[in-house]
Amino acid sequence: MKLPLTSIVGMGFGAFVALAIGLVLGLSVSANFSNTFSLLNDKTILSTDALESQLRTHFTSVENAVVGLKPYFDDGTLRIDDPERTLEDLSIALKSNSDITTLAVTAPDGKRLGIYRAPSGKLWRIETDVPTPGMTPASLPMLEPESPPTWGPLVEHEVGLFANVSVPLVREGELIGTLTAASSMEDLSHIVRAQDEGQDNTVFILDGSGRVIMHSDAGSLQTGGAIKNKLPEAWQKIGDPVLAAMASEQPIEEFQKAADLGIDVSFVEAEDEEYIMMKASLDGFSDQPWTIGQYYQSATVSREVRRLAGSMFVGFGALVISVLIAFWLGRRVARPLRNLAVQSERVGSLSLNEVEPMPRSRVAEIDQVALAFNSMVEGLKAMNTYVPRSLFIKLMRLGGGEAAQAREAELTILFTDIVGFTALSEHLSAEETARLLNDHFAILVEAVESEGGTVDKFLGDGMLAFWGAPDERPDHAEAAVRTARRIACALKESNLRSRSEGRPVINTRIGIHTGRAVVGNVGALDRWNYTVVGDTVNAAERLQTLGKEVDGEPELTILASADTVSRLPREHNKRPVGAHHLRGRSGLMEVYWIDPYPETVADTPATRKLPVSAAE
Repeated sequence: MKLPLTSIVGMGFGAFVALAIGLVLGLSVSANFSNTFSLLNDKTILSTDALESQLRTHFTSVENAVVGLKPYFDDGTLRIDDPERTLEDLSIALKSNSDITTLAVTAPDGKRLGIYRAPSGKLWRIETDVPTPGMTPASLPMLEPESPPTWGPLVEHEVGLFANVSVPLVREGELIGTLTAASSMEDLSHIVRAQDEGQDNTVFILDGSGRVIMHSDAGSLQTGGAIKNKLPEAWQKIGDPVLAAMASEQPIEEFQKAADLGIDVSFVEAEDEEYIMMKASLDGFSDQPWTIGQYYQSATVSREVRRLAGSMFVGFGALVISVLIAFWLGRRVARPLRNLAVQSERVGSLSLNEVEPMPRSRVAEIDQVALAFNSMVEGLKAMNTYVPRSLFIKLMRLGGGEAAQAREAELTILFTDIVGFTALSEHLSAEETARLLNDHFAILVEAVESEGGTVDKFLGDGMLAFWGAPDERPDHAEAAVRTARRIACALKESNLRSRSEGRPVINTRIGIHTGRAVVGNVGALDRWNYTVVGDTVNAAERLQTLGKEVDGEPELTILASADTVSRLPREHNKRPVGAHHLRGRSGLMEVYWIDPYPETVADTPATRKLPVSAAE
């Protein structure tokens, strides 16, 4: 039996309010005290998590920068023996990431190239082995070719205190240098100050050696005066009486919830005042874990207890009145909720065109929900114009942000391009050109999504798509080849219609390659793009370009690498066309021609020839 939402909400709301009245009558001071500490537990956890989250976001941004640049040094795109190109690209990377102060590459012989951002914002070139802001020979970790991003110890420099992270640069299995990004701790001061809630609250950070490296009240302590020594300095000597009293701190048992999450809460007595101090460990951004913490006067707890005791009586009266109107209010509120549930289900399935706008309401909050819901739907429709729905659904199903994190995976890349599009578009108006491309891309997208692929982007008149991420699948190479043949069949039908209507026909080249590539969110700050990068992508594009060598004017040409063909155990409609040198790659690549129409006997490759490499 199913009950109407209005009845459930009305009766349920009334029942819960009545139950709440009984509970309020049984409340006591001890219950208030317990609730207070529960709230303080939550406040402790939230404030500590907020500080840790902002610090991790900052340092993760720094780490992602060197991880993102590493492949360009590894594949030789950037080299320390090409200082102008390297310094130019490092400058671009530094300008695009405000969290980085210094970005430099160090060769095994100590030679260093890099860029340093001064406090004024000016960028300075580093072309010397003299100790650089944020890094010294002693601070750089000893890395092996397979070492992950590694954070070194904090570095003191005449211009400030720095944290740094390094990745090994490896070419052909050999370590050719170290790429290091350093971030000035001064850049974190706004994070620490933002967590300081006022004169009753102080936020601090200790490094692994017990030195104070950040302090929100350096100029005006709660106990009066200011810290005596310049940061960094040991917590016993910094001149903060509260920090100096940490040696005699007493744990508070009521904060067990926070303790279970690794947050230590204790009483500290300093200069005849009691303070509550909370500390948590933060690792991963130095050679030793840091301690992030804050303290505030214990009088804050007393104020909360008195406030809750007084509010108990006010709440009792409010709850009695609420019981009288609960049923009516519940039914009143539930009506639009029922409609909201229906529309929300459509939003959840991304059936945005079926979503009906929520009507306005005389109830301010419900009216606000309706306006927000309608705005959200319009925003999702706009976003869905630029973000492939299939990718959106996959990321939602796989876990959102975690599934979109950049990682290396084995993928199959498909690259398309229209033959002679420049010459073709010269005879078309802007509207005709846009309509031609839109119709063509509709064919490509439908084929890719039918085989579970992901459309990465459109590049002029070409498209980049891939299989194997975000959801893993063992048949990604087969899916890519099936997609290419879907495109071939759809393109043939489209061209037949175009010829009958007197419109231009389209010939297309497709390159397919399988290999390891980096896939996931790439970008900085609020400009992220779920994309795939790496040599595998370049190889697919080069294979597509190699299709120009096919004799005649075939409607569709499919060239695939041996790496892809080796993953097609049941594929018989292929022909080797030799080993070729692809632009931008060293060595030769075995290339295969794939029959776009395996079911059609008339469209055979008998007259099509692709010159083999001269080196073959």
